[in-house]
Amino acid sequence: MFTGIVEELGQVHKIDSKSTGMRFTISAKLVTDDLNIGDSMSINGVCLTVTHKNNNLFSMDLVPETLEKSNLGELIEGDYVNLERAMRASGRFGGHILQGHVETLGIILDIHKQTDNAVISVGLDPDWMRYCIPKGAIALDGISLTIAKIEANIIEIAIIPHTLENTTLGLKSKSDTLNIETDIIGKYVDRLISYDDEESEMDVSLLKALRHLQYGES
Repeated sequence: MFTGIVEELGQVHKIDSKSTGMRFTISAKLVTDDLNIGDSMSINGVCLTVTHKNNNLFSMDLVPETLEKSNLGELIEGDYVNLERAMRASGRFGGHILQGHVETLGIILDIHKQTDNAVISVGLDPDWMRYCIPKGAIALDGISLTIAKIEANIIEIAIIPHTLENTTLGLKSKSDTLNIETDIIGKYVDRLISYDDEESEMDVSLLKALRHLQYGES
């Protein structure tokens, strides 16, 4: 689990093509201190597994589905990425609950800079707007942020100077894509409301049929 508090900006050191996807090698300083092979790392909001580590370099393998459903496939060598290690059970909960599972891609429609601050407008797939509420949480490229305003399928978010300086949002431009993960609480509530008795009865019948095939149970 992650909380959307970016620990460090890493840099894409190398990208290698594989028969089943790509291998990214990232250069970083802070997050590599206690990093081990097999650990989970959020890269621009995508949960990946560390497969290799050498000093300040670590690598992760990306399967085609990850490349298709996130904007990681758009990265090139030299690009910067948001890094966050998986949260320890004893750690502070700085942002909100994130799984590192990107649901859709958002498009930056406008960036309005106000001195050191900025307001960005992001267009989302209408199917995911049901999980967005004013003052609610959302993750953009793995950054825990608060929705300031909603109009149709466009959300507005105010970005403070610290976030602009310490995440990739300070490097983004109009028309760039963003990995989107909506609030998990809203998704659970939606599932509880939409799940009806008829669907439950169908699931039970299917389970009984599978048990009968496997174990001969009646």
